[in-house]
Amino acid sequence: MSHLFEPLRIRGVEFPHRILVSPMCQYSCDDGLANEWHLVHLGSRAVGRAAAVIVEATGVTPEGRISPEDMGLWSDAHAEALRPIFSFVAKQGAVPGIQLAHAGRKASTAAPWKGGKPLAVQDGGWTPILAPSAIPFADGYQVPHALTTQEIAGVVQAFAAAAQRAHAAGAKLVELHVAHGYLLHSFLSPLSNTRTDSYGESFANRTRIVCEVVTAVRKVWPEECPLFVRLSATDWTEGGWNVEESVALAKLLQPLGVDLIDCSSGGNVHHAKIPVGPGYQVAFAEQIRREAGVLTGAVGMITESAQADQIIRSGQADVVFLARQFLRDPYWPLLAARALGHDIKWPEQYDRAKVK
Repeated sequence: MSHLFEPLRIRGVEFPHRILVSPMCQYSCDDGLANEWHLVHLGSRAVGRAAAVIVEATGVTPEGRISPEDMGLWSDAHAEALRPIFSFVAKQGAVPGIQLAHAGRKASTAAPWKGGKPLAVQDGGWTPILAPSAIPFADGYQVPHALTTQEIAGVVQAFAAAAQRAHAAGAKLVELHVAHGYLLHSFLSPLSNTRTDSYGESFANRTRIVCEVVTAVRKVWPEECPLFVRLSATDWTEGGWNVEESVALAKLLQPLGVDLIDCSSGGNVHHAKIPVGPGYQVAFAEQIRREAGVLTGAVGMITESAQADQIIRSGQADVVFLARQFLRDPYWPLLAARALGHDIKWPEQYDRAKVK
């Protein structure tokens, strides 16, 4: 059997194989509420036999959204809108999950097909946007409000409250978004965090909010359910967050209850030069797995079944997260299994289409 299709048990949750749907923003909500688009989008990947389907970056507060059309989970109404999606995903044999996020200084922007630029209040945006320090992401972005320690505590509790709602709605996996220049990542990097209090300067201080969020979420998130963290392993910029610090943070997070590090990179500074190519971030997953002794996930231009299988077979990562490839082909696991000589059960409704 291919290594890609070996089952994986994390805490009390069984993943039937190692192919997971990465969170992908759809910019299709009204007031943060999930709708029919999300049911079909996420449900079709579950029908395609993904091992887990993770809902897009979901704002724990209204101002924590990237765009006005982002998913939210700051009220019970948002949880109820997600309930039928989690239920359908689970009925297909996939693990239903959600990524909890706060956009920080990259909030209040337009959807990509509307230009992706910062939005003024009169155009549907909001102010203030929040960050560790009053440093805008790039020219044309708002100067963010530097959070007070009391406001930081409020953000921590917002993550915990969203996790509680997610579980009540049926999620079995939570991933915390600590990547791509959003709020939690921006605390980690000296390029975006110039504070001089207990949340700035030293490594221990810059990582404090992440440890506090993990601790608060783990207190309310069931012991039997996995907790993942998506981490930008490097800023790809001199003087920024780097992979050695990512290893050190992973070592801190594992005893706090984090089960897997989802290894991405970049996003914190607009001018970073990133050497994008097939599997360009896999080495981060391999290094963090080896040096921190924690489960990792690889992400980034993983498109071929043999490529994905080799990542697992060689011990570079424990799972692979696919994003754009799942947009191209919601049934990628079914076809990957065929290519690797593995027999995977197709949905009964689709079995007649199975290549014999």
